[in-house]
Amino acid sequence: MKRRPVSPFSLSFLDIMFCGFGAVVLLVLILNADTVNARNEVFADLRAEVVRMENEAIIGRENRVALLNSVDATRRDIVLTRGEAERVQNSLLEIEAGLTRLQRETTASREHIRQLKSDLPGLDENSKKLAAEQQRAQQGSKVHQFSGAGNRQYLTGLKLGGKRILILLDASASMLDETIVNIIRLRNMGINQQRSAKKWQRAQGTAEWLISNLPASSKFQLYQFNTSSRAVFPESQGKWLTAGNPEDISAVVNALGNIVPAGGTSLYHALKVAGSMKPKPDNILLITDGLPTQGRKKPSQATVSSQQRLQHYHDALKILPAGIPVNTILLPMEGDAYAAAAFWQLAVESKGSFLTPASDWP
Repeated sequence: MKRRPVSPFSLSFLDIMFCGFGAVVLLVLILNADTVNARNEVFADLRAEVVRMENEAIIGRENRVALLNSVDATRRDIVLTRGEAERVQNSLLEIEAGLTRLQRETTASREHIRQLKSDLPGLDENSKKLAAEQQRAQQGSKVHQFSGAGNRQYLTGLKLGGKRILILLDASASMLDETIVNIIRLRNMGINQQRSAKKWQRAQGTAEWLISNLPASSKFQLYQFNTSSRAVFPESQGKWLTAGNPEDISAVVNALGNIVPAGGTSLYHALKVAGSMKPKPDNILLITDGLPTQGRKKPSQATVSSQQRLQHYHDALKILPAGIPVNTILLPMEGDAYAAAAFWQLAVESKGSFLTPASDWP
């Protein structure tokens, strides 16, 4: 059976109903799709909001932790600052106390200085009086005043004490100068040039200084020696003079200026005097410039070696009375290497002293 063709304008009710239902279904589908899309958009927005809020919460927690740490650090800083402030305050209090104490001390010091200044005139006057009294006392104990041209008026360690003091002055030709060349030159000059020789002037000044500083209560004698020995003041040969007697002192000092150095050196004849004096000396002051050039007799040779001079020295010591200290003042002389050691040994063994004075003494 053939189906009758349907005209577009010849639809039945069923067809119309079917078409209407399909449209409704389509509309519903369209509406559902829009709803789903809208819901998805809402969900996406809500999800994004949730994520944003979660991030903000995380950031908030981190900021909170940082703030809490900052608060703790601030609290620690406050505690430290308070401690430092207390320390500074205590230091200020100590400084103020120190300043107060210094102010009191300064005031006291000023008062003390003022008092000292007011006392100075009286102290100065007393000092002048004491100096004058001391000078008078010293002058009273010295019968002869001697002031040298040098800067030193003393000999450290020299023993000037004793009841009987024998001074032995080397008056050989070597006492004219420190060098052999100048000794020969001066030996050929006139007596006045020889007496004014610098080294001899030192030797004379040393002898005079010793006499000037002897105890006034002691006895003394000054002998010169070269190849022989004799009293400087001839009238006192073999006699003891009194250090406290101005006439004895003047006689010796005046005679001292007349000596002219000459000849060789015999320490034997010098020390022989110590055994000939009655009573014997208890202290010897020896002024020389080196070891002897001869012994008891005149040497057969014109020259003498260092070993021979040392032998003459030891031979001379054999006649020195026991128990007498020998204090040696050694003046400079070239070419005598053993002299200093020998006389130093003599000082040790005799319990005396040994020294070489400075060039500007006395």
